[in-house]
Amino acid sequence: MTLPAHDASEGRPDRPRPISQPLVRLARGTVSGDAVSTAQRLLGALLVHEDGLGRRVGRIVETEAYAGPDDRASHARAGRTARTSIMFGPPGHAYVYLVYGLHHCLNVVCAEDGEAAAVLIRAVEPLEGVERMRAARGRAGTDPDRLAAGPARTCQAFGIDRTFDGIDLLSDDRLWLAAPAAGWRPAAIVSGPRVGVDYAGPDWSDRPWRFGLADSRALSRPFPVGR
Repeated sequence: MTLPAHDASEGRPDRPRPISQPLVRLARGTVSGDAVSTAQRLLGALLVHEDGLGRRVGRIVETEAYAGPDDRASHARAGRTARTSIMFGPPGHAYVYLVYGLHHCLNVVCAEDGEAAAVLIRAVEPLEGVERMRAARGRAGTDPDRLAAGPARTCQAFGIDRTFDGIDLLSDDRLWLAAPAAGWRPAAIVSGPRVGVDYAGPDWSDRPWRFGLADSRALSRPFPVGR
């Protein structure tokens, strides 16, 4: 499925360039609401990690929506637990978990306090700090577009682990979200089924709750044709 974007795209550079405009923190309203709408609003937002060695910045190009306890593909299906308590609001906080005890995944909580919903950041297009990302991934010479093309790759490239679980991504000074650069617009948004959630049954695994920027070369995988 192809969804109308906010405006037509003016294209993107072949290789990352430093951002010339000051970064502006993302408004909390952008990450507040149901997971499906928030997953689309987060496309184009910037993920920023700053430390004593500089900053790493990338554009979010792919997301997945995970709703509350009724969503059989969501961690919230088991209710509120020590692991998932962050997912139950308030919005704007990071929910970071391990997959198979090996790979970290970053989610942006979008639920009001006491509810449950989050958006998985599936892929990011590097814009600044490419060499830091290559070093973090152990992938010298890798095409920048592939450095964060997947949820685990994103966390590796940006140095994200469980120590960031629960931080406020709209006010933290180390890991935070910024608004797209002024004038930037995507060409179109595409959607398709979420990845790796067959266990949830077809009613949930077939829902087109994975979203991406159609013109990005940093997507984790292609979207189904005709979506």
